[in-house]
Amino acid sequence: MKLIDLHVHSYHSDGVLAPAVLVAMAAERGLASLAIADHDAVDGIDEAVAEGVRLGVDVIPAVELSVELGRFSDLHILGYCIDHHDPAFRDKLAGFRSARDNRGKAILEKINRRLLHSRKAPLSYDEVLSMAGGAVGRPHIGRVLVDNGYARDMEDAFRRYLIPCNVPKRYMPAGEAIAEIRRIGGVSVLAHPPTITDDRRRLRQVVEQLAQLGLDGLEVFNNLCFKDDMLYLERLAEEFGLLMTGGSDFHGFEDDVELGRGRGGLAVAHSLAEKVKELAAQRKHSHA
Repeated sequence: MKLIDLHVHSYHSDGVLAPAVLVAMAAERGLASLAIADHDAVDGIDEAVAEGVRLGVDVIPAVELSVELGRFSDLHILGYCIDHHDPAFRDKLAGFRSARDNRGKAILEKINRRLLHSRKAPLSYDEVLSMAGGAVGRPHIGRVLVDNGYARDMEDAFRRYLIPCNVPKRYMPAGEAIAEIRRIGGVSVLAHPPTITDDRRRLRQVVEQLAQLGLDGLEVFNNLCFKDDMLYLERLAEEFGLLMTGGSDFHGFEDDVELGRGRGGLAVAHSLAEKVKELAAQRKHSHA
């Protein structure tokens, strides 16, 4: 069976590897399709597509938007088969990237105050920037904390510094994000639904609301799911007529997450990527 990974991050958001490196890894693992879905960033797509052509991996242009819905914030909506060159969309992302950079600086300032209080040398923003190919994310700061010996590993860096010194993100309203993805020819999918709430009744309400706003799919097969979660998400997708997708949410710094395999048990069928592409093609045809 041909396998895929539709949720991977590069150093253009909070991953640590270049897009071309991720595509080469996908080719090595025999994946048929890959989507580098960076947070609020599309800068790595052209590089990934070119490398995909060279290595025979179908690279699907994608993005991951941080959204809010009622009292829920930091829901993530994936957009697939998007026109990533659309000027209005890129302008919108530039605003989010600027907010992301400011957030990175504010988090670093809080961490440096904590380090100085412990009589430790502060971190340099330039050192953090050198880890990022685009906007600064918390994992980039985490890597510098580890490299400077202030944390044992990324988990330790998050526990001791990044979570206590966190600064809220800027979010797009969910309806606006879904409409924007559709406007640029894309297919919208809710990423890792179990992160939203453990309460399945509440999760069903969230999915229903998003479906009413035009959501196209659910990331049924993901890192944060046990088998019974995936079965529940399959039922939800069926109930609301949503497509199913899956991906590892690989960033490149995790010890226990592999591209294409997640925590070892992930196997996402190529047919799911084909269904996403079919829906995008149908919409394009109907607008032509």
